[in-house]
Amino acid sequence: MKISHIEHIGIAVKNLEESIKYYEDILGLKCYGIEEVKDQKVKTAFFKVGQTKIELLETTDPEGPIGKFIDKKGEGIHHIAFATDNLSEALKEVEEKGIQLIDKSPRKGAEGLNIAFLHPKSTGSVLTELCENNSEENK
Repeated sequence: MKISHIEHIGIAVKNLEESIKYYEDILGLKCYGIEEVKDQKVKTAFFKVGQTKIELLETTDPEGPIGKFIDKKGEGIHHIAFATDNLSEALKEVEEKGIQLIDKSPRKGAEGLNIAFLHPKSTGSVLTELCENNSEENK
């Protein structure tokens, strides 16, 4: 598997609007996109820092993954995402090496990326997302 860079760091927040203000007004970053990913029960906001993005995640359903995360652990870093050029192959490779997969095959995520998550039980307690960008405009 070839990892090219950290694609983004996902941060669970209770209130997207309030959190955006911190990143814009205090840190001086610019939110360049807000998107709802209905099947993941989440609303996202993105900031770019160099080649890496910060993805703020607000639940749209308390029973969704972000809602459950915040209920259990509170706001904070939820996952780290790495960019790879062949997600299907990367999933096969890590599974062969004993990593437990949450997603056995790629699915659509925010910004049109193909994504898949690796279970934190087999990744040192860090929820890990692998991303593949097939869109030339996002590369």
